[in-house]
Amino acid sequence: MSGWRDPRLGERHETRLPSGTLGFHERGSGPVLVFAHGYLVNANLWRKVVPLLAERFRCITPDLPLGAHLVPMRRDADLSPPGIARMIADLLAELDLHDVTLFGNDSGGAYSQLVAANHPERVGGLVLSSCETPEDTWPPSPGGFGLLKATASNPLTYRALYQVLRFPRTWRWRNTYGWLAKYPIDAEAMESYVRPVIERADIRFDGRKAIGAVSARYTREAAGVLAQRFTKPVRMVWAAEDHVFPLGHATRYARELGAELHTVADSCTYVTEDQPEAVAKLLKG
Repeated sequence: MSGWRDPRLGERHETRLPSGTLGFHERGSGPVLVFAHGYLVNANLWRKVVPLLAERFRCITPDLPLGAHLVPMRRDADLSPPGIARMIADLLAELDLHDVTLFGNDSGGAYSQLVAANHPERVGGLVLSSCETPEDTWPPSPGGFGLLKATASNPLTYRALYQVLRFPRTWRWRNTYGWLAKYPIDAEAMESYVRPVIERADIRFDGRKAIGAVSARYTREAAGVLAQRFTKPVRMVWAAEDHVFPLGHATRYARELGAELHTVADSCTYVTEDQPEAVAKLLKG
């Protein structure tokens, strides 16, 4: 099931970038929305919201190399936060996309901030959804997610950490996915998230590089650039019950950016998982 992607995402494509082959799905037509997910999920995170938007938007949902992807990157690929941001910018250039709205959730929001700060040429707007702000650590501290970076220093400890995800009962623990989605994620999507990092050494290599390189200094630097220089629209779509990225942090960051802040009721961090209709309504508004 690691290779399963929901057909509602649209047709799957692959493109060769300087860092390696990147898979993505595409559906719909109109203004371009590019979605950036976080660590240990993939394009399936958007499977519920894309069909609600595809009549109005061209929705592009890449599988970023964050541990739940299918095609490993080049062994020498830069998977640090600036490297992932460059990869997203390279994807926009390769597809010749312009005036793109980037929607970033969880650490996908951190990467999106780096894209907007450092590669703004093709970005027309930014939607930050329950993600790192200048007040948050990266990985975030609540839920014990800091352990993810700590174990990435050694391939053996990294591999061992994820073996517990073989057992579905662990998927609702707060330090796995239990604090990220308010309601259980369906088994097909969950298998696509956890199987690659459990079973494939080449995918673990990428995931370990990516999570081992994260740091709050990147988001703080990007936030400073965005507050001073980014003139495109910024909206923030935040889970009202977020345990990982406090709503108070989002409120203060929204003021700093001059951004609209919308809260999504009855949801945790994965707002498009818990409340796709509400998120789609906000994006259409």
